[in-house]
Amino acid sequence: MSALQKLQEKIEEWRVDHEGLKSENAQLKVELENSSGAQGEKDMLIESLRNELREKDEEIEKIITQVETLLS
Repeated sequence: MSALQKLQEKIEEWRVDHEGLKSENAQLKVELENSSGAQGEKDMLIESLRNELREKDEEIEKIITQVETLLS
């Protein structure tokens, strides 16, 4: 096997490896985007639940104030 043939085989091997790495990189980018989107949705849900909790706390405070007024 000549040096040129060995070099051509090595280049082809590297090309195949490079294509595989590009494909894997593209897949990882998609996974990262999906997980980022899911995290954003979770953050929005958490904020929504916090707002709901805050509103419930305010309602409870109003009720407590009304009960205290009635009892005094």
